[in-house]
Amino acid sequence: MIDNVVDIILLSLIAIHAIAIIRLKSIFTVIMLFAGFSFLSAGLFVVMDAADVAFTEAAVGAGISTVLMLATLGLTYSPKDINKEEKRATHNPWLPFMVVLVTGALLIYGTWDIPAFGDLAAPANQHVAPYYLGNSLSDTGVPNVVTSILASYRGFDTLGEVTVIFTAGIAVLLLIGGRRRKPQLEKRDDNGEA
Repeated sequence: MIDNVVDIILLSLIAIHAIAIIRLKSIFTVIMLFAGFSFLSAGLFVVMDAADVAFTEAAVGAGISTVLMLATLGLTYSPKDINKEEKRATHNPWLPFMVVLVTGALLIYGTWDIPAFGDLAAPANQHVAPYYLGNSLSDTGVPNVVTSILASYRGFDTLGEVTVIFTAGIAVLLLIGGRRRKPQLEKRDDNGEA
């Protein structure tokens, strides 16, 4: 019973964040709300007993993504630019609206061939899922099936993904750090000549 109440509260807060993100024009505020959205999503994953997904969402969604977006904002915008952006965003964007409408219609059309949710005869449920569900506890000793799949069955795949994310983070730090070099001043002698 209490889990349902927590689910409803978290989903309501996530919906409020999503609506606020759509309506706001301040880039800084939107970035902060994205971080809150990610934390709320991580909380929802914890309630659903998916702690590994919650850790990933909190670290990547709320942590790294927020820092990178704020760093990008700091490198590309000055306070004057942000105020101009807020004043300029009052036009009617019909073309983007039509693109979103057509894309949404195509996505809905693409879902007509998808098997029913939870259908055990669906191709995705006939591959390795039955083996994982039946043997994960005895093979790995981990009660959470998702964690046992990520850490044991697909351990090298998970290690590869972590390596890619780590390498991308290092590359971004090097790129950001490279932009802040101070210009070297020429030394002048007593006569003022270089």
